[in-house]
Amino acid sequence: MSLAAAILAGDRRALAQALTLVESRPDEADAIVAEIYPHTGDGIVVGVTGAPGVGKSTLVDRLAGAFLERGRKVGILAVDPSSPFTGGALLGDRVRMAGRGSEVFMRSLATRGHLGGLARATPRAIQLLQAFGKDLILLETVGAGQSEVDVMGFADTTIVVVVPGLGDEVQAFKAGILEIGDIFVVNKADRPGADQTLRELRQMLHLGPLRPWQPPVLAAQAQSDVGTEAVVDAILRHHEVRLGDPERRSRRLQEAERLVREALADQLVQEVVARAQGLGNWTELLAAVADRRIDPAGAARALAHPVPSD
Repeated sequence: MSLAAAILAGDRRALAQALTLVESRPDEADAIVAEIYPHTGDGIVVGVTGAPGVGKSTLVDRLAGAFLERGRKVGILAVDPSSPFTGGALLGDRVRMAGRGSEVFMRSLATRGHLGGLARATPRAIQLLQAFGKDLILLETVGAGQSEVDVMGFADTTIVVVVPGLGDEVQAFKAGILEIGDIFVVNKADRPGADQTLRELRQMLHLGPLRPWQPPVLAAQAQSDVGTEAVVDAILRHHEVRLGDPERRSRRLQEAERLVREALADQLVQEVVARAQGLGNWTELLAAVADRRIDPAGAARALAHPVPSD
């Protein structure tokens, strides 16, 4: 049985192996992704973003438990910063969520230097989990502050988590998070200032443009599992609104274009670099850039449009 067939049959070990290939040896994963791709796209992908320390991991764990109780098959992708030495994920999200056992398939993904709060392997990892049969995927971003908006491109519903007293609502406004959030959760709502944070976020959202879906601002205490059910209800309501969106087909086409462009960019870069290395131009151009004899854009143009030798 091929690795792809094993994933479709529900083999957890095959899924883990494929996720490792997607992260570390993406070229080898191409055939697997191509085979499982027709079985992807179903279910709900929920992105959870916010600044470090707001309790994203705890909230994700609580949401996973609540969705399990409602009969959902849950997968978790927790994107962590990369070790500068090994390239692996640094944080211990798997340890913090280990209590779910085999009921939930949880995987940490390392950013490996990729900006935007997500890892380059994220879309393929989502596809593998969907092919495996997970119909509710929780995607937790790295929490790097103002680079979190990438999650909107992968999630059906985006949750922005803030806490009282740290100015998160102002930070969110500056980062453009107000535009991408479908649900706002004020976590640690037992802290002083929670009511003010809730009020200010609602006021800012009220000043924005009218949309078919008006993002709710909910209070929660994830550590005590307070407010979780309200967040789950909001996710399911948003999903129903999305299903009835007349622009849903257009959004799917936009997503397809983005995925194809990203894949094309990766393939072209690999081909151009491999060609330059084969001709012996790669090291020479890098040295020229390092010595300030040519700028990086000029080097890229020289690689993309090499002058034929006589």
